[in-house]
Amino acid sequence: MEELHIVDARAEEHFRAMSMIHARAWKISYRGAVPDDFLDAIDDGHWLEAFRSNYESRNGIKGLLLYRGDAPVACLNYCRARKDNFNSAECQFPNEGYEDWGELATFYTLPGEQGKGYGSILMEEALGRLKADGFSNCFVFVLRENEGARRFYARHGFAWDGTFAEITFPHDTVCVDLRYVRAL
Repeated sequence: MEELHIVDARAEEHFRAMSMIHARAWKISYRGAVPDDFLDAIDDGHWLEAFRSNYESRNGIKGLLLYRGDAPVACLNYCRARKDNFNSAECQFPNEGYEDWGELATFYTLPGEQGKGYGSILMEEALGRLKADGFSNCFVFVLRENEGARRFYARHGFAWDGTFAEITFPHDTVCVDLRYVRAL
């Protein structure tokens, strides 16, 4: 097996890899919940500018990439609880009362690479970094229909706290993100 290693996303190649992982994971993970034409319009560069701008602006959102050899297989973004979503104005999260919490802002593994433990490796790294940054608690929003992700977070000590955010997509499609929380 090729060596696994984590890198901090700081270079254009990292931002491209993170955008590609997000795009490909969205197309699989959210099929049936998010409109097909919206998903079909997402290409590998869809989130490139967002990740580049997060790094350049030093807005507190930090990216991690897990590589197997030279191949990126999973990525995660973590930060202090966001006031605004860095991806779009449509996604506004009810984070009042969570301002001093850490957040897993995005977390995806390439389709075909899931179930190999890569997510757990990145999860442990991010939780350790959030704790080292002084956070006592963290949360993640997860699509209600994404049962696999909900099970993954539960295995890592997260539980739904009863809060949610409604995300509007084209064709008046509304998806519901559930807030999963845990102590660090």
